[in-house]
Amino acid sequence: MKGIVFTEFLELVEDKFGLEVVDKIIEQSDLSTGGAYTAVGTYEFAEMLSLLKHLSEHTQISIDDLLLVYAEHFFGVLVSSYPGLIDKYEDPIELLSSIEDHIHVEVRKIYPDAELPTFQQIEKTPTSLVLVYKSSRAMYNFGLGLMNKTFEHYNTKATILLEKIKPDGTEVKFSITID
Repeated sequence: MKGIVFTEFLELVEDKFGLEVVDKIIEQSDLSTGGAYTAVGTYEFAEMLSLLKHLSEHTQISIDDLLLVYAEHFFGVLVSSYPGLIDKYEDPIELLSSIEDHIHVEVRKIYPDAELPTFQQIEKTPTSLVLVYKSSRAMYNFGLGLMNKTFEHYNTKATILLEKIKPDGTEVKFSITID
């Protein structure tokens, strides 16, 4: 997993819960990196899981809810760091339908070894989109949070329904409809 995901996560934890909580979850997680990450480095996904688990235990907030909050933070990072990536699109449906063919292509140019989820487009209309998310990491709530912020960015209301295709969350269908 790319280091930017770790560095931004720890920044969010510090902003929301304080530096003491960052230190505590790093200590509890017994990380091979010691919690020292660079944005361009690559690290084990197990370290992120451990950090999430310990933050969830400390805050009594579910991992799914933490992923939603983190995705909202991360969307802001994407907009400020890579404005051309997002502002190229006129509306949220166009942006979300381009994840696989444009956004992930651009991400791989910056981070060639990034392990990204796939988003298969099943159907698309001007006001709806159905995507199937696939990832061994089962971080679909992170994807949901990014989608929520996408609609907010475009000042558009939408309903996003999730359906787990596989019970472990490694394959999830997102049915999106603009309200």
